[in-house]
Amino acid sequence: MWNHPYGKHDLESGPRPLYPMMLESPELRWSFIRKVYSIISIQLLATIAVASVVVTVHPISTFFTTTGAGLALYVLLIFTPLIVLCPLYYYHQKHPVNYLLLSVFTISLAFAVGLTCAFTSGKVILESVILTTVVVLSLTGYTFWAAKRGYDFNFLGPFLFGAILVLMVFALIQILFPLGKISVMIYGCLASIIFCGYIVYDTDNLIKRYSYDEYIWAAVSLYLDVINLFLSLLTVFRAADS
Repeated sequence: MWNHPYGKHDLESGPRPLYPMMLESPELRWSFIRKVYSIISIQLLATIAVASVVVTVHPISTFFTTTGAGLALYVLLIFTPLIVLCPLYYYHQKHPVNYLLLSVFTISLAFAVGLTCAFTSGKVILESVILTTVVVLSLTGYTFWAAKRGYDFNFLGPFLFGAILVLMVFALIQILFPLGKISVMIYGCLASIIFCGYIVYDTDNLIKRYSYDEYIWAAVSLYLDVINLFLSLLTVFRAADS
């Protein structure tokens, strides 16, 4: 029995690396990945809970859209996630400040998502949720599969940054000079493609590049990718349904 060859399935060989030439411990990286996805799961559950309350309790959406104080609070909620991102980036490694800022960021963004969904039909919301779930799970699985076979998606960074700038200018033009339903659908389709790219890019960074202390920032990046993909698909389906 002592002459049995040391095979690839030997228990002492440990888990296989996530990608070729992996120098760090696979156990530590998997632990980091599980921690990040646990945080994202809690964020998404909180978003679903808050958005569901905003959608189902009609006086909330009425207050935010028909009163002066509500409109001012609505604008504040839209800008709060952007404002919180700055201190969150600075304190993302400082516990428990990072979790406190993450909670404020998630809840304020959840309110904004809920108010967006409050004026959308249930069918459109359901279609967007289903497609977002399928796309996120598929792209995540594909990225892990591709990473194990040596593919690297770091090259997407500059292209995605340029694409998001184009998207922001497109949105500004659409606000100032509305171009109709077709342009809204084009915007939503472009945004959906861009955030699909970001899911692959950020998942690849999660597997290979984020340090173990950057779990908050890794979770924020992927959470924003999922939320933005959902809102982009919501834009497409809502324009098609109108």
